[in-house]
Amino acid sequence: QVRLVESGGGLVQPGGSLRLSCAASGFTFDSYTMNWYRQAPGKERNLVAASGSAGESTNYADSVKGRFTISRDNAKKTVYLQMNRLEPEDTATYYCNAYSDRVRNFWGRGTQVTVSS
Repeated sequence: QVRLVESGGGLVQPGGSLRLSCAASGFTFDSYTMNWYRQAPGKERNLVAASGSAGESTNYADSVKGRFTISRDNAKKTVYLQMNRLEPEDTATYYCNAYSDRVRNFWGRGTQVTVSS
């Protein structure tokens, strides 16, 4: 059974940091691109950061470049999102995604990040 379990969300003040984690099981983790998406209330779900299967390549949304860092530990089957200099606009539910193809495309349930003073 495929599972993606996010953790690390919470309430943080503007300028603060959070580290999200996504623990994976039930599939061949090191064969999948791992992504973080986010969705704010009333808005579309958008890609925030992506990591190639070996972690050799990463991509970021323009809005988070220089502030967020995606990383993965294939031995632990875990992907991380380090978020620094958080802004109120970063408030959203953050979702972990494992992607191989249209069929092998898995989602976690999300973790809430709220940036507010």
